[in-house]
Amino acid sequence: MQAPITMALIAVTCVVSWLAFKNPKLMDRLILWPPAIQRQRQYDCLLGYGFIHADFMHLFFNMFTLYFFGRMMEDVITRLAGSPLAYLGFYLGALLVSILPTYLKHIGDPNYRSLGASGAVSAVLFAFILIDPWATIGVFFIPMPAIVFALLYVSYSIWMDKRGGDNVNHGAHLAGAAFGVLFMVALEPQVLGHFVRQLGQPSFGF
Repeated sequence: MQAPITMALIAVTCVVSWLAFKNPKLMDRLILWPPAIQRQRQYDCLLGYGFIHADFMHLFFNMFTLYFFGRMMEDVITRLAGSPLAYLGFYLGALLVSILPTYLKHIGDPNYRSLGASGAVSAVLFAFILIDPWATIGVFFIPMPAIVFALLYVSYSIWMDKRGGDNVNHGAHLAGAAFGVLFMVALEPQVLGHFVRQLGQPSFGF
């Protein structure tokens, strides 16, 4: 599975993140900072924030996840849409949609900033879960069915989004996950029936 777009996204994200680690001005230019959009019309930040990360672990976790699930979803979306550009549009669209609720929530807050590809990666992951809900996913070296992970992930993200205080944009995770599911259903409505049928055929292949 070659997945050229997934590999290109990973490469670009790693390079831009690494450059931003070394160049605070680049980090400040790309980070999602509401006043930059509201006052300075820097709309590119609505995508640029997803190509920079807080540190190497943040970058590694997102790109590791994108590598394993993005390749399959690139193949699936390319076959369904008939063009590899559909997957690129899906990923960039996920970056935009996942950050919009956060931006609107903090539009008047000059102290708020957000960065990282987590929203788009969540979209890719949940699109995969819709295709194969009983696939085994390793979470901190603990194997579990993908659908179980999805339930835990959503529950935790909702709880932490309300609780706050950990400097993680859980709202973007939730919005990205929802976008991934809705995109797949819009692209191929039969995928919803496939998902329901798969749920009725549990497979615990640990």
